[in-house]
Amino acid sequence: HQEGFDFETQWDPADPKHHIYSRYTTPISIRVEKVLGTILALTHYNPRRVAITKGYMGVHHILDIQKRRAPNLAVIDLDDEYQEGDLAWVETPLNPTGEARNLKHYADKASILCITPQTPQIHAVGGKLVVDATFGPPPLQDPFEFGADCVFHSAEPSDGIGTKYLGGHSDLLAGVLVVKEFDVWKQLFDDRVNLGGVMGSMESWLLLRSLRTLHLRVPRQSQTAQQLVNWLDAASRVPKGEEFEGIPGGTVTKVYHASLQPVNSGGPGLGPNGFDVSKQMPGGYSATFSIILGDANQAKALPFRTKLFAPATSLGGVESLMEQRVQADPKEDPRLVRLSVGLEEVEDLRADLRQALKAVASS
Repeated sequence: HQEGFDFETQWDPADPKHHIYSRYTTPISIRVEKVLGTILALTHYNPRRVAITKGYMGVHHILDIQKRRAPNLAVIDLDDEYQEGDLAWVETPLNPTGEARNLKHYADKASILCITPQTPQIHAVGGKLVVDATFGPPPLQDPFEFGADCVFHSAEPSDGIGTKYLGGHSDLLAGVLVVKEFDVWKQLFDDRVNLGGVMGSMESWLLLRSLRTLHLRVPRQSQTAQQLVNWLDAASRVPKGEEFEGIPGGTVTKVYHASLQPVNSGGPGLGPNGFDVSKQMPGGYSATFSIILGDANQAKALPFRTKLFAPATSLGGVESLMEQRVQADPKEDPRLVRLSVGLEEVEDLRADLRQALKAVASS
């Protein structure tokens, strides 16, 4: 400590002029947080019920662990009616399909209890809207514009590498939680200090490095994925016995992606009247999406027939990845293959997919 420096009154954890203990702050971790603050704009709630449907399996495992500590915690469907103190956990775009969910619908749910037309109704019942935006990083979407209380970006891939799109180079483990209120941030900061869950200086440096190219990487990945989605969607409409640009009909039977969702068509996750995904994701759609193949054997073989797509279960990096999702999540359709598009040239990826799909169709 410097002479004359009073920790209790002069040290500000949000903007420290002195770094006292690495559990609190370090120069590099503070710098990362400041940069993230400009890009994104963490959290500890104690809900009575959590509303969640599908999505990343790890979240459901954590809820099972949480229920051991709080046996009265109830898990309900996102489309159930909300009560006071509920937490709505919305993952959008959704893992593994890349489809978007209607954030405004979930912020405005429980219409009977709405206070004013301007009040998000999950808030009207004293609830919170938490958004997992891992598949939709900046600059693709800003969930706060649609009523989110907390936004986070997952960073715990099951293969032990990566930080999804924020890290982008498959070489660090980190996570980001963003909240709007300072008192919530301060509570989370204190929890982090006491639990010791701080990011190491090396990981902070790697993340800072990656954020410098986020605005270049993510739009390019999104644009390439969009071209592949449109191409594969066209292939999925070709019947057996015919071909589409060398791909035998019936090999790809369906493509899932936010860009393919119908506008103003209601349903689970969409709200009664649906929504225009392009308005929720004005910066582009996720670079991760899924396809359904003709059978499970084709889906199992496809990741090992490609030359540019690596067979791996992470996503968001500069390299393109592919997996039969049931290998990681047993609840998924065994015919489903998830693709994470990297920074390779779109025509190279298209050619790689074409030869791999032809190979599995003939095997």
